[in-house]
Amino acid sequence: MTDVRVAQRGKGVLRIFNEAGVLAAADVHVALRLSALAGETSPDVYLATALAVRAVRAGSVCLDLTRLREVTVDEESEVDLDDLPWPDDSTVIEALRRSPLVVGGPAGPLRPLRLVDTAEGELLYLDRYFRQEETIRRVLDQRASGHPVVDEASLRRGLDTLFRDQNDPAGSSAPPDRQRIAAAVAATHRTSVIVGGPGTGKTHTVARVLALLSMQTDRPRRIALAAPTGKAAARLQESVRDQAGELGLPPDLTAMTLHRMLGWQRGRGSRFRYNADNHVPYDVIVVDETSMVSLTMMCRLLEALRPDTQLVLVGDPDQLTSVDAGAVLADLVARPMSGKENPLLARLVGSDLDAADDPDEAALSAAERDRLRGGVVRLSRGRRFGGGIAQLAVAVRDADEDRVMELLRSDAPEVSFHDIDDLGALRKDVVDTAAGVTEAASGSDASAALQLSEAHRLLCAHREGPYGVAWWARQAMEWIGEASGQRLDPDRWYPGQPLLVTANDHETRIYNGDTGVIVRRADDELVAAFARGNEPFLLHPTHLSAVQTVYAMTIHRSQGSQYDTVSVVLPGAESSLLTRELLYTAITRARRHVRIIGTEEAVRAGVQRRVLRASGLRRTFR
Repeated sequence: MTDVRVAQRGKGVLRIFNEAGVLAAADVHVALRLSALAGETSPDVYLATALAVRAVRAGSVCLDLTRLREVTVDEESEVDLDDLPWPDDSTVIEALRRSPLVVGGPAGPLRPLRLVDTAEGELLYLDRYFRQEETIRRVLDQRASGHPVVDEASLRRGLDTLFRDQNDPAGSSAPPDRQRIAAAVAATHRTSVIVGGPGTGKTHTVARVLALLSMQTDRPRRIALAAPTGKAAARLQESVRDQAGELGLPPDLTAMTLHRMLGWQRGRGSRFRYNADNHVPYDVIVVDETSMVSLTMMCRLLEALRPDTQLVLVGDPDQLTSVDAGAVLADLVARPMSGKENPLLARLVGSDLDAADDPDEAALSAAERDRLRGGVVRLSRGRRFGGGIAQLAVAVRDADEDRVMELLRSDAPEVSFHDIDDLGALRKDVVDTAAGVTEAASGSDASAALQLSEAHRLLCAHREGPYGVAWWARQAMEWIGEASGQRLDPDRWYPGQPLLVTANDHETRIYNGDTGVIVRRADDELVAAFARGNEPFLLHPTHLSAVQTVYAMTIHRSQGSQYDTVSVVLPGAESSLLTRELLYTAITRARRHVRIIGTEEAVRAGVQRRVLRASGLRRTFR
């Protein structure tokens, strides 16, 4: 039988790397097709091209030619990567410099590859991603060449009004007030990037940025709220609307997906209604959860902006990134800053910029102050979860594995560490949460059922296998069935059934990643309930086009959500999915308690291993 994972046309080095699991059949086919069109015959170029295709498939924007050997294969593979016939880096680079795929040739003007020299080494791009990255760099540099015209006196009054409590010594914080700094940065820059971990007040700050900008003009500002997913957009809309009344913002501000804001059009060549030739009509655009935005989508957004539109990008660069190519938010935070320092910023928030360290809020470092030139500011004071969770998240983020283990083995009430055989506490949380949700759902109390469903969430890195969602969901259902004396059937609707939406449906206002609960109404009808502001959103389950029962969830799916207690089942240390970003994201889903289930070896491996997505945005091209 033919192995579909092996490209039958692949020969020589391509065949070897394909059979080893480094390359997929699609990588080989693309490399051979491009080489045939350009008249390329070098095996080294074949391999580099296939690895460049693989890099994009794995989430990178380009192939870092100084790290050719830093690839991963399935953890069950017995292949020793060091034994593969890797070519010499310099030989590959020289072959690429001569290749018609890079320089063009007699076969025509086709140049599908771009070889770029940087101070840190050479990068190999597929042409499409090179052009997208160049567009992002060019637009950001153009927008950083000047600053919006503002009324300084009005801006100062707005900052004093909106952040009065924070500046009050009897209030919740003392200088330096990073939220106040972030608001001033957003008001005085055409592009601003507000980043921070969960609970640092990003959305709280965004609402005040919108109020501050609205004070700058007598006419209503045309404001767009957007996010990469429908779930994230709905949460942004809820958060801003909750604050609209006290801030004087329009009560009907609506958030949408980036695709919808840009006017995605099925079957059209440009794909989006708004583009480089037809700019979006907004004065202010806020994009939440920017860490989930791909390189391609960021390119489409930036080229569709009017030069005077103020763009506010919000997110956590330490979380998991887009499922598509790029880690744009992290790149924007780390890239070399362009633009001149705006003296107005120092006049507005000079006391915060010059403030010494405070127990709750660190003073800005010299590097952070320099990043203000590029409109980048990080919020650091956590306001959402307990000290043990915050300390653990920071230790993971800083790659301090010894500190991570110290915290996991401490007696901190917010953190616990369990062996894979020590499942008593996990089982109790699973059963108790299900019982509470079922009781509320059976009693027609949708609000209580939804609230109780956030008491605990079981998270996994994998979908399948002994550490995967499918296995642990079945285990959870067995525990619940044994405790209740009633077998759960995921193929029928029942009160208390937890739901996960897996696709956007704009007509029903249900979005990919939404979680809900089946509730029995007073008339005995079963409905699906989803959290929407103060009142649950109810609809008949038959209207759900893509939904599944969820007693366990992947960590990727949990992004943007919060639960009182989170239990994280770690895979083996050899799993390539186990990374620092994955651990950080899982830990920061918890409000009160995070339970890590696994081995010390797995924890240390996760802290050490990073998601390395090659990109040129944070480099200087020669």
